[in-house]
Amino acid sequence: MAKSSYDSKAIEVLSGLDPVKKRPGMYTDTTNPNHLIQEVLDNSVDEALAGHCSKIKIILYKDQFIEVIDNGRGMPVDIHPEHKISGIELILCKLHAGAKFSGNEYNFSGGLHGVGVSVVNALSQNLEAKIKRDAKEHLITFSNGDKVNDLSVIGEVGARNTGSSIKFKPNKDYFETDKVDTKSLIKLIKAKAVLCPGLTIEFYDEKKSFRESWYFEDGLKSYLDDAAQDLDTLLEDPIICNKEGDIQAVDFIINWSLTPSKNKLEETYVNLIPTQQGGSHLNGFKSGFLEAIKEFCDYRNLIPKGIKLNSDDVIKDAMFVISSKMQNPQFAGQTKERLDSKDHASFVSSTTKDLVSIWLNTHTEEGEKIADLAISSAQSRAKASVNVVRKKVIKGPALPGKLSDCNSQDLNETELFLVEGDSAGGSAKQARERAFQAIMPLRGKILNTWDLESTDIIKSQEIKNLSTAIGVIPGSDDLSSLRYGKICILADADSDGLHISTLLCALFLRHFRPLVKEGRIFVSMPPLFRIDCGHEVRYALDEKEKEIIVNEFKKKKGKPKINIQRFKGLGEMNPSQLRETVMDPQSRKLVNLTISSSDNANSVMDLLLSKKRSSDRKEWLEKKGSLAEI
Repeated sequence: MAKSSYDSKAIEVLSGLDPVKKRPGMYTDTTNPNHLIQEVLDNSVDEALAGHCSKIKIILYKDQFIEVIDNGRGMPVDIHPEHKISGIELILCKLHAGAKFSGNEYNFSGGLHGVGVSVVNALSQNLEAKIKRDAKEHLITFSNGDKVNDLSVIGEVGARNTGSSIKFKPNKDYFETDKVDTKSLIKLIKAKAVLCPGLTIEFYDEKKSFRESWYFEDGLKSYLDDAAQDLDTLLEDPIICNKEGDIQAVDFIINWSLTPSKNKLEETYVNLIPTQQGGSHLNGFKSGFLEAIKEFCDYRNLIPKGIKLNSDDVIKDAMFVISSKMQNPQFAGQTKERLDSKDHASFVSSTTKDLVSIWLNTHTEEGEKIADLAISSAQSRAKASVNVVRKKVIKGPALPGKLSDCNSQDLNETELFLVEGDSAGGSAKQARERAFQAIMPLRGKILNTWDLESTDIIKSQEIKNLSTAIGVIPGSDDLSSLRYGKICILADADSDGLHISTLLCALFLRHFRPLVKEGRIFVSMPPLFRIDCGHEVRYALDEKEKEIIVNEFKKKKGKPKINIQRFKGLGEMNPSQLRETVMDPQSRKLVNLTISSSDNANSVMDLLLSKKRSSDRKEWLEKKGSLAEI
């Protein structure tokens, strides 16, 4: 129980690297140590972008140590005039310390927050940094972020032999697994080499005795050709762009695959940092491409009447890589998964439109093939949208037969409950407030939609009915026909119910993401137990809460008899119990499904539901399965 008093003594101030140790998930991806490697690698790549580094080595040792070595200028070893410690110690021990804030040392760089390698130090059991600079080699060591040995000179080197080496062992207490995902790491390393022509990156896995090196002179074209080698492509030669301004630049390459593939190349980067959630550069690219295609189609009267192209239509089935470089990019969160620099979107958009317009008008035959793909995508989308019509006051749409609709149309109060099974659905219909609560029973487990395209999932009758009831097309950003302000997932409190809830959460996260971002998706928390003591009735969500309630009842005078009922499912609850525990706004418990730039919802869902992650899932279950509470 929380303390009743709250005064200044309760306020904590975290100093040094303590904020990282306290909340590591705010600073890095805690699934595995890959992001720590990326932070160190990004520093070396920034040296390459600035023209001071031509070679980087990444080594995975058998004893779980990881080392990143470069031949850059070497991190500063002189004493900082204000903080009175060496530059390398400042970089590794202080958050928001670095040489990339002003732009004087690095024109384009990814490490802008000054927390990257200090996070690595904080979350590493051991870390040693070796610096070759000023004809000497220096060494400083740390343990769990704390300095073990001061910076010292350990040898002499040639005056031109410069560089930095960071060797660290991640502390497994902060990660779900201390194993490096080598497959995704290799993909990242290769992309870095592609995006920085002239840079050689070597990788060595000591445990597997695997060694590989990457060096690309023509960059993006080699990368896309490699990804498309087993696919039929629309264009014989891809569309390539290279545009550099005073403070920003963009490179992109695009082609279209005629072979169905779930693993198309769709990657975006900012200063060689992968932005998995896209952002301003991707939005600008799609916007500019759409304008160019529409202009091309309008001039030739290619678009059928009633069809409107959108930005997703023009890149349907496309393989592309977008690499932006800019000063002071604004990222959403420390993990830098999405770019939020609004000005850059207009730069990329205008650049893309100009280049693509010229290309289309000089490659008219291929341009019409691209237009045909976009028009075909728009027609499929329009056909799917016929199934979703907003409820009208006078004449309603053909809503699913199992939907028991509400009377109100006010999004500020309307609620749709997606209920597991017809039995529970029947009780919920009796328990609801007809004025603003609608009920739609679901038939068992819905389709796993995590790996599927939005245009494909609508073929499932269950999802089609769900889409019609909600009033939103899967994959669409248009919420103008939304029929309910809250959409509540209501499933049993057992493992099957949790599975159904997970599948529905994945459906909304992947295909109805705008609803999640607006905070309209909720998960109901039905009780697992009913505890009666005399005339008092309490409900418990789980075993732990049940024990707390039982212990409270045992303290009552006279030691009254305690009866405990365990619900096997929602169908066992009568309408009054269902109303009190999961439907009455005054007494129910709802969890709002939200997503932020700092969480790892996508990677967790991918691990749980993706078919291509079955081996990772098996490994994760073998490691974590014993932690499940039954």
